[in-house]
Amino acid sequence: MNTPNKITLARLILIPFIVFFYLATFIPYGRLVSALLFIIACLTDFVDGYLARKNNQVTDLGKFFDSIADKVLVMTGMILIVAVPLFDRTSSADFSWPMPVVYPSWLGVTCVVIMLAREFIISALRQISAAKGVILAADKGGKIKATAQFVIISIYMIFAFILTDVVHVGEKDRTIGIINFILMLLLVATTLLTIYTGVSYLIRNKNVFKSEEEKPKNFIDLNASSEDEIESVVIKKDDKENIADEIDKKDTN
Repeated sequence: MNTPNKITLARLILIPFIVFFYLATFIPYGRLVSALLFIIACLTDFVDGYLARKNNQVTDLGKFFDSIADKVLVMTGMILIVAVPLFDRTSSADFSWPMPVVYPSWLGVTCVVIMLAREFIISALRQISAAKGVILAADKGGKIKATAQFVIISIYMIFAFILTDVVHVGEKDRTIGIINFILMLLLVATTLLTIYTGVSYLIRNKNVFKSEEEKPKNFIDLNASSEDEIESVVIKKDDKENIADEIDKKDTN
């Protein structure tokens, strides 16, 4: 296993620690630690790709492994911010906000379902492609989408830490409402970007779904066909053209 793949593996190893510190309400600043670990894991996504390209260590295993690590990391972060309620440490009362950091919760759940559906669809496409001996790597649009997802999840996790350990949830409701509204717009924008890049990726790789029977009758596979087969097809085409010319001449006479 080369260095880029080891870094990708480290990203997967960080995920259980991200979950633990986010859920461990008995640890002071646990959600800040979780957010920092998540950001570090996100940065490894850029480091392993850079090293793989720089040292010419791009492999099919790395393409597949990197894609899986990204998806697991994003899914983990999304589930944490939409499913885990907030706890207030700044008050002596045992207070639990009934909502997670993403508000309104129905919007968060909807966006997460759409994002996860997109990832599952693209994963299915890559599995079909891999079965045909072709490895589909992430494109530029996918990287931009992943970056946007990393950013919005990181912001929400830091915001959860602020609401948990810095300010009382019941205080400064107007300010919190404004921040929630801005984050909501960013989440919706990220979801729309996720949909757009997913549809574009499917359109660009639609040939993966085509079987041998769906190829046009005049299709010539230059890689698989022999020179004799190609010549035969060309001769048949020329014969048809000559016959058509003779028919035209007879009609003219």
